[in-house]
Amino acid sequence: MARPVSNPLFARIYPRINAVAEAHGSLDHRRELLAGTRGRVVEIGAGTGANFRHYPPEVDQVIAVEPEPRLRAMAERAAADGVAPVEVRGGRAEHLPVEDASADVAVMSLVLCTIADVPSALAEAARVLKPSGELRFYEHVRSPHRRLLRTQRMLAPFWRLFGGGCHLTRDTERAITDAGFTVQDVRRFDFLINGRAHPSAPSIIGTARPPTA
Repeated sequence: MARPVSNPLFARIYPRINAVAEAHGSLDHRRELLAGTRGRVVEIGAGTGANFRHYPPEVDQVIAVEPEPRLRAMAERAAADGVAPVEVRGGRAEHLPVEDASADVAVMSLVLCTIADVPSALAEAARVLKPSGELRFYEHVRSPHRRLLRTQRMLAPFWRLFGGGCHLTRDTERAITDAGFTVQDVRRFDFLINGRAHPSAPSIIGTARPPTA
């Protein structure tokens, strides 16, 4: 049985972190991520449910999976604000409580940085997607610039401690392709706060197709 996830400190501070991010542009990033989604969606690591109100009306159902109980409680409250019906389920990304080949879209939003076993989580995303489905991803990633990468590496232990296990230096786009997904489009950018870069500024938003049998 997978061990439970409990990050009480991170669950307490994350809503404040998200509020700052939304005030500086992450609302637009979420809308970009979810534009054109439709059918049945599985959101992996739903957190507080910040994405729920941005799903378009073409979405029939959102299955939102979140392992941290405090964040999951916030997501359950946020589910009432969404356009699409949202069902919040407990569970880990590495063991999704979702049927095989049942989702049109899998969404991973600012979560692959914290997952313990990224290959297993991406394999699970592939498992629950229909062959015609797609993965939508929005993540902060390892910087391609040497100076910022040095800063990320220096801060990494403290960042993981206070950020719910968040890794600053993951090459998430490569992890997605290594899992057999085909990246269809990706936008790489720096998410600036007050015009300035920060350790988690390097970001990607994109779409990928699941592995073929």
